[in-house]
Amino acid sequence: MVRKIPVFVLLGLLVWAEGIAAQTPETTSSTIAKRIGTVKSVSGSMLTLALSAGPDVAVTVAPTARVLRLAPGEKDLKNAAPIQVQDIQAGDTVRVRGTASQDGTSFNALEVIVITKAAVAAVSDQIKQDWQKRGVGGRVESIDAAAGNVNLAVPGLSGQKTLVVHTGPSTVVYRYAADSPKPEDAKKSSLKEIQPGDQLRARGSRNADGTEITAEEIFAGNFPQFAATVKSVDASAGTLTVQDLATKKTVEVKVTADSQVHKIPAEMAQMFAMRLKGSMPAGMQGGGQRPRTASPGAGQAGSTPAGSGESGETGSGRRNGSPDLQRVLSRLPSSSLADLNLQKGDAVIVLATEGTPSSAHTAITLLSGVEPILQAAPNAGQAMMLTPWSLGGAPAGGDASQ
Repeated sequence: MVRKIPVFVLLGLLVWAEGIAAQTPETTSSTIAKRIGTVKSVSGSMLTLALSAGPDVAVTVAPTARVLRLAPGEKDLKNAAPIQVQDIQAGDTVRVRGTASQDGTSFNALEVIVITKAAVAAVSDQIKQDWQKRGVGGRVESIDAAAGNVNLAVPGLSGQKTLVVHTGPSTVVYRYAADSPKPEDAKKSSLKEIQPGDQLRARGSRNADGTEITAEEIFAGNFPQFAATVKSVDASAGTLTVQDLATKKTVEVKVTADSQVHKIPAEMAQMFAMRLKGSMPAGMQGGGQRPRTASPGAGQAGSTPAGSGESGETGSGRRNGSPDLQRVLSRLPSSSLADLNLQKGDAVIVLATEGTPSSAHTAITLLSGVEPILQAAPNAGQAMMLTPWSLGGAPAGGDASQ
């Protein structure tokens, strides 16, 4: 199966496509259209094209169409190499120009410009590396829309910092979908849609002391995290109903193939509970309000954690700070909802998508075996260090201290 191009990679390819468009002779027909997408299959002169949004498109390449392949980084069609339709492979990205059917599901191509799958991978890798070098992540504290600034709370080993994210006319803002933490599902948005409490990642140029960043690209979204008790489970449908311990509300949660599902062994949960209890202020161990969103400080499971700019993370915790559960989870085998064998009254911790009034929350991370943790620190949600970016494919960012 060919996956859709991540939106932050597609953005670069769209710039590429529009850059070469000016070199393409136009006809006077008002029906001439363009599409850019990923090739799913090739059969003779037919291509099946997956777009970034919407249904697949069946592309018929005309016998007289010119088919060109650009080398990575090349933008001048004069340097493009003529190829045959049969040279195009699944996974390649193409820009087709021609006429579309009224419903948009079929397309007659007069021109096909190809960038190979290897070149797409190179672009993706380059952008991911840039996120690691120049990215920051945190929780939105406040927004000054008039000035175009966002104040971001960024956790670190020496305590939480406030970082100012500056935006301008060229800053591209995306908002995560209500049912997905994946960047390829994010939609183009604006600064006015960002709200306090959102988790935000920004990529750009930082000042010398790391307290400000001029953002080129922003991803933001709301990802609630809550402790709950199970009310019912339908493992075959991948759904469960839980009661949020903080709000006492009933929440519907859907578990998908992309959800991280783990059962924490009892001994590990006890150890984590003791570390967590020791790191939390006394007032947070037995009462008080728990934040409704997860701290964005942790990184991707199995990789260098975002926020690792300050050295000293060891084992399952952070020196002079709360333990990092994401590091613990990276060592646990994955499970399924059926594997957990959840019963009514069992405790779970859930990191989920925002959801909509008409749809269930989609679980990003679902943890069972957490009773010792919640007994030691009922308000442990503040320090759980779970993030939606623990799933692969999201922009990898870093702590402002890096």
